[in-house]
Amino acid sequence: MLNMAEGVARLGALAESPVVATLARAFAEAGRELAIVGGPVRDALLGRETHDLDFTTDALPDDILRIVKPISSAQWDVGRDFGTIGARIDGEQVEITTYRADSYDGVTRKPTVEFGDTLEGDLLRRDFTVNSMALRVPGRTLIDPTGGVEDLVAQRLRTPSDPRVSFGDDPLRMLRAARFSSQLGFDVDPGTAEAIGQLRETLEIVSPERIQSELVRLLQTDDPVRGIRLLVETGLLDVFLPEIPALRLEIDEHHHHKDVYEHSLTVLRQAISLEQARNPDASPDVPLRLAALLHDIGKPATRRLEPGGGVSFYHHDIKGARLAKKRLQALRFDTDTMNVVSRLIELHLRFFGYAEGAWTDSAVRRYVRDAGPELERLHILTRADVTTRNKRKAARLAGAYDDIERRIAELAAQEELDAMRPELDGNRIQEILGIRPGREVGEAYKFLLDLRLDEGLVGPEEAERRLLAWWSTRS
Repeated sequence: MLNMAEGVARLGALAESPVVATLARAFAEAGRELAIVGGPVRDALLGRETHDLDFTTDALPDDILRIVKPISSAQWDVGRDFGTIGARIDGEQVEITTYRADSYDGVTRKPTVEFGDTLEGDLLRRDFTVNSMALRVPGRTLIDPTGGVEDLVAQRLRTPSDPRVSFGDDPLRMLRAARFSSQLGFDVDPGTAEAIGQLRETLEIVSPERIQSELVRLLQTDDPVRGIRLLVETGLLDVFLPEIPALRLEIDEHHHHKDVYEHSLTVLRQAISLEQARNPDASPDVPLRLAALLHDIGKPATRRLEPGGGVSFYHHDIKGARLAKKRLQALRFDTDTMNVVSRLIELHLRFFGYAEGAWTDSAVRRYVRDAGPELERLHILTRADVTTRNKRKAARLAGAYDDIERRIAELAAQEELDAMRPELDGNRIQEILGIRPGREVGEAYKFLLDLRLDEGLVGPEEAERRLLAWWSTRS
């Protein structure tokens, strides 16, 4: 519950901070208005930690730059075309933006930038009422023309104006609704949600890069499932990530299987819990979370209804890895992220063979070799993929994975498992066999690597003897 007295006190403390006081004084002396706006005001009222400070002003970009230069250690104007000047003041990074009144023209993927002339007008064009509040400084006056405080109390997301107009101005705001719903734990106003469903196709005018950025920010929240449900229910996810809504497979009354959509959301939640437990101080692991969300997207394309009422999804891991890479590429994700996500999806079923029967040391080594640098992420994804309600089965799978992690640790200590290489390098192979660089060296290297995987460390002399024996047989 929002405590207004405490919220007002936090706003006062924010206004008294050195960087705010310095900026407020400089703009007042220049005869310009200045206000803290958006997220910092909202978070102060909610008692949440405030990060980067955002300000808005009636000053134009050139005037902003002129005002902040004497009081800042650095300035940057990469957002000048959008009215934004950045600066570092008293060790803190701030952004100051001229009052805005821009919108999309409904055709291009970039907003048309127009500067406004009043604070109230600037607030009316923002995405949601809870982000449309400002604190004038140095006067410390809360400006809330759209009922943002009331919506904070009600834990509600609502657009400042008619949602069809607001989303028409910037369709990306529909995706932001999902992100803020997850970030704040708020419900989206029914009229706002209805407008998202009606206008979802307009998201197509927004660039893939901006959509990707909002998707990443959604996944970085502690509970992205809340926002993902909104995107699915409104049909917005069909526009840019249709593989997730497709997981809501039609259930045949004679063929029973898990609800793949709900299973995937549960895996995502469990992966986040494991990630935070294992790496409590680390930043949100977006590639891991993407892999958890997408790990079963190959199932719709591989589903077969078997005689007797069974359902199979043969090779959905391979199909899913390919689909994920293609979709992430369309959303302009970087190559490293695409490779990590697709590799995790490809490997996510590998462990379940271990649960059916203990692996040899060779199989454990190959598991580590195939996972490579993604082994820790694969541990988390595989554990998160257990969503059975059968407590006995869940305990058995958890015990099996405890065992495989123990064996990996033991083998790593014994054999330098992280440096999974043959005991003889390419140069030594050429010396022993008397051959030049080429295909045959690669084949010999693979033979020695398989030897290492199958038997562990055998020693350089034994490795040389085995190599010569292999070479004579091959010749």
